[in-house]
Amino acid sequence: KTDFINFISDQEWKSIEPVSSWFGPSSFLMSSMSALFQLSMWIRHCHGYLTESVGIPVWGSYAIFALATLFSGLILGLVSEPLEAEWLVSAV
Repeated sequence: KTDFINFISDQEWKSIEPVSSWFGPSSFLMSSMSALFQLSMWIRHCHGYLTESVGIPVWGSYAIFALATLFSGLILGLVSEPLEAEWLVSAV
């Protein structure tokens, strides 16, 4: 506590370089990291629900998440390909 009070009263905070806006709490990078963390917590919650409440074995839960990952990649690939082709045609 005394170190913090001395830090403020002696104005040592003026000698510290500010955090770059790229690493600020509201930056795109930190917002993306927060979204990934929230996604991982949601996946953990779903895994717990599937294994504890529904009674699916752990390997079954992993298989469900693996299939969901594969299908979401397939859907994203199918959606992004026509968008990319349209973007390339309009850019030329």
